Amino acid sequence: MQFFLNNYSFIIHFVEVLAAVTGLFCLKKFRNTPVIYFICFLVYVAIFELIGAYPVYVEYFESLSKVKELLEGTRLEKNSWFFTILWTIGGAMFYSFYFHKYLESDNSIKILKYITIIFLISSLVYILFHWDAFFVSSLYFVSIFSVLVILLSVVLYFIEVLKSQKLLVFYKSINFYIAAVLLIFLLIKTPLIFYDVYFSRSDMDYLRLKATINILCIVFMYVTFSTALIWCKPQNN
Repeated sequence: MQFFLNNYSFIIHFVEVLAAVTGLFCLKKFRNTPVIYFICFLVYVAIFELIGAYPVYVEYFESLSKVKELLEGTRLEKNSWFFTILWTIGGAMFYSFYFHKYLESDNSIKILKYITIIFLISSLVYILFHWDAFFVSSLYFVSIFSVLVILLSVVLYFIEVLKSQKLLVFYKSINFYIAAVLLIFLLIKTPLIFYDVYFSRSDMDYLRLKATINILCIVFMYVTFSTALIWCKPQNN
């Protein structure tokens, strides 16, 4: 496990890029299905995760010393704002959009649509009222609301599957694996948001535990995505 912790960033970037590359190889197979949006999202994640690590780059590469000087003391010195917009908000918006395409119940579609709109508006308003915190730390309200939107998307999808004949062949659908992995990922990761309040950065045992949980969850998620893309066959909406 120490190996994983010592190579934390590399392993996470590797599995994200692996999933994105696997998706690109499977692009032709899923070209006539909404799964193509999911593949584009995997590429998006791989790219923005690499870009979002800019504080690490300017810290360890001497050639970027001038960039480091420009960033020091500014709001962009930390990357909290970057991940809040592109992952916390962007991820929730994408999964809402994606699973919306597989919903058939008018009530489910309306519920997901209105909750997503409320999430987006309330998150933007919350950021405006917590402008300084937006650049230095994660915003708990936005993070928790984001999780709820993704969970709602997944739960509504599962309800649709249970109410239809898709239940008979659920194990053949890539969307089942996407939804199941997201559900497991969020149920494990979400409690860490609440525990963060009670621990400090000086508590190395907690930080080590959190990093271990993070890396195991992320590796599990993206490896499963890659496997599902290869194994599953395309299905019509």
